[in-house]
Amino acid sequence: MDRNDAEKRIRQLREELNEHNYRYYVLDHPTIDDAEYDQMMRELIRLEEEHPDLVTSDSPSQRVGGEPLPYFEKVEHRIPMLSLGNAFNVEELKEFDHRIRRLTGVEAVDYVCELKIDGLAVSIRYKDGLFTRGATRGDGTTGENITQNLKTIRSLPLRLREPVTLEVRGEAFMPKKEFERINRLKEERGESLFANPRNAAAGSLRQLDPKLAAERALDIFLYEVGEIRGVDLPETHTGSLDLLSRLGLKVNKDRVTVKGIDDVMDFIDYWREHRMELDYEIDGIVIKVDNLDLREQLGRTAKSPRWAIAYKFPAEESVTVLKDIDINVGRTGAVTPTAILDPVTLAGTTVKRASLHNEDMIREKGIMLGDRVVVKKAGDIIPEVVSVLEEQRTGEEKPYEMPTECPECGSRLVRLEEEVALRCINPQCPAQTREGIIHFVSRGAMNIEGLGEKVVTQLFNARLVRGPADLYDLAAEDLLPLERMGKKSVENLLHAIEESKQNSVEKLIFGLGIRFVGSKGAQILAQQFGDMHRIMAADQEELEAIDEIGPKMAESIVTYFDKPEVKETIRRLEAAGVNMSYKGPSIEQMEQQDTPFAGKTVVLTGTLETMSRKEAGARVEALGGNVTGSVSKKTDILVAGEKAGSKLTKARQLGVEVVDEQAFLEMLKG
Repeated sequence: MDRNDAEKRIRQLREELNEHNYRYYVLDHPTIDDAEYDQMMRELIRLEEEHPDLVTSDSPSQRVGGEPLPYFEKVEHRIPMLSLGNAFNVEELKEFDHRIRRLTGVEAVDYVCELKIDGLAVSIRYKDGLFTRGATRGDGTTGENITQNLKTIRSLPLRLREPVTLEVRGEAFMPKKEFERINRLKEERGESLFANPRNAAAGSLRQLDPKLAAERALDIFLYEVGEIRGVDLPETHTGSLDLLSRLGLKVNKDRVTVKGIDDVMDFIDYWREHRMELDYEIDGIVIKVDNLDLREQLGRTAKSPRWAIAYKFPAEESVTVLKDIDINVGRTGAVTPTAILDPVTLAGTTVKRASLHNEDMIREKGIMLGDRVVVKKAGDIIPEVVSVLEEQRTGEEKPYEMPTECPECGSRLVRLEEEVALRCINPQCPAQTREGIIHFVSRGAMNIEGLGEKVVTQLFNARLVRGPADLYDLAAEDLLPLERMGKKSVENLLHAIEESKQNSVEKLIFGLGIRFVGSKGAQILAQQFGDMHRIMAADQEELEAIDEIGPKMAESIVTYFDKPEVKETIRRLEAAGVNMSYKGPSIEQMEQQDTPFAGKTVVLTGTLETMSRKEAGARVEALGGNVTGSVSKKTDILVAGEKAGSKLTKARQLGVEVVDEQAFLEMLKG
C-alpha cells in the first residue's frame, strides 16, 4: 500500500472507530462486536507505525501513550470556573427562588435540575472540533493540565462531530463498580484504600503516568458551555445540553426542565429515594435558571453564579460511641481492625460494627476507645468511622495500641515491605486456617452447599476439621451430636461434600486460596496443564510463559506447592476421591467449537425461568464458554434474566452484548 492509499485508509479507519466509540460509550448502543473493533484498531496502529508522519492527536490509537510527565503544567481559565452556592433544606431553596423572581421580575422561573455528580470538575477545550486541552478546576482561576489523562476516558471524544471551537465544563467520575474493583486490588496488595469514588477519580486523573490513569475505567458527564464559536448558542441551558449531545459529548439524561420551585422539590425527593440505583455517586441536585438571558441579567458574585444553586443531600451519618476495636485475621494473614459500636441506625439499618481499614487510619484519625465518633456508610454501603468528636471527650477515653501478636495464634505480627496491613505469617494460624476452609467451600470454589461460615466455625471449634482434606473424612456420627444438626441436615451436607469431589480441578485450585490466584487464574492453570500434578511440577519460567500469569503470580504458585503440608493436603484430597483433572474443553477445543459460546466469556445475572443459573452456566461451559461472576471489558456476553441489576448496567456501559432468556435459549440450541 503506497502512502496515498495508506492515508485514505487511515482516515477511513479513524472515522469509523470514532463513530463506534461514540455509539459504544456515549449512546450505549454498539453496532459492531469487540473482535471487529479490535481488528480495525490493530490495522490502524499498524498503518500508523508504517507511516508515523500520518499520526494525529485525535487518532483513536492515541488514547493512551506518551511518557510519564515530570509535573503538571498550570493552566489559567479564560472564564473562571466558579463554585456553586449550597442549599441544605427546603427553606433555603425557596429563598433562592424568591431572590431569582425578585431580581428578574419573572413570576414562575424555568429551572433545569441535574444530578450533582460526586467527581472532579474539569474544563475541556476543542479547537475546530479537535480536543486540545483538559484541565482541573483548581482554585477556579488556575488549574492543572491533565490532557493526557483525560484522553484515556473513552466517552470523551477526541474530535467533535462538528468543527466547533468550544470550552465545556464537566465532571469526571469513577463508577461504583470500578471503585470497588480498584479497592479490592489495593486490599490484596496491602495498599491504602481509596476513601470514596471521588477521591479515586481525582487520584486517577492526577497520575503523572497516563498509562496508570488508563487502567481505571473513568467516565465523564459534560454539563455547561463556557464559550463557543462556530455555531449559534441556543437561548436556553436545555438547548445548550442538547447541542453538546449533538456534538458527540456525553450529557446526563437524568435531568428535567421544570417551571417553579415546587417541581424542583419533586425532582429532589425522587432522587433522594432512588440515588442508590445509579451506578455512580451523586451528593445532591444542581438547580439552574434555564433562560440564558436571565442568567446574564442575574450575573454572579466573586465566588458563584447567582443563577444556580446546589442542593446537598443530608449526609448518611450518625454519632455513636466506639466501645472497642476487634481484630480480624483473614485467610492471607492480613489483620483488619473493626470498630465495635453502640448500635446506631444508619441508612435504614442498625450498625454495630464499622471498618477502620488498618493501623494507619486509626492513628490518622486519632481514635481512642470510648470516643464519640461520626459513622457513615462509604458509598452508602460499607459502614466506616469518619471522624472523632474530640471536643466531646470526657477524659475517660483510652488510647488504642494495635497488638504486636496475632490474637489467634500468638505469632508476631509483621508489616511486609510496601504493604499497609499488618500480617500474621504463621502458616498454622487457626484464623487463617478457618478462613481458608470458608473460602474452600464457597460458591466460587468447591461450592459445598450447607457449609456456610457458621457451620465451618462450628466444625472448626469442635476440632472436626483443621484443613480442607478433613471435610472429606466427616461421617454422620461426627455431625449428629452438633447443635442444629438433625438427621436430614447431616444427610444433605454429606451428599454435598460427596458431590463436590466431581468438580473440575479449577474449582479446587481456586479453593486452595493460593495468593494472587483468583478464579480466572485457576481456570487458566487448569486449561493449560490439564491436571493438578502437572501444575505442581511446573517451574516459574514455565508458568510465566502463559498469558495472564505474571512473575508475582508464578512465584506465588511455585512457593505454595513447594510446601510439604500442601503436598500432604493434595495427597489426602486425591485419596478421598477429589477429582484432580480438568473436565472442561481445552483452549483449542473452545476455539474450534462451532457454537455461539465457543471461546467466549459469559456472565449470568438475574432470575431465569427455565433453569437455574448454575444449570445455565454448566450448559454454557459445555458449549465451550467460560462463565465468570463479574462483568468486565473481557466479558463477551451477559445473559440477563428477570430483575437483572448492577451487572446489566455495567455491561451496557462497557458495550457488552446483552441477551435475554429467550435469545439465550436460541443460542443454546445453536
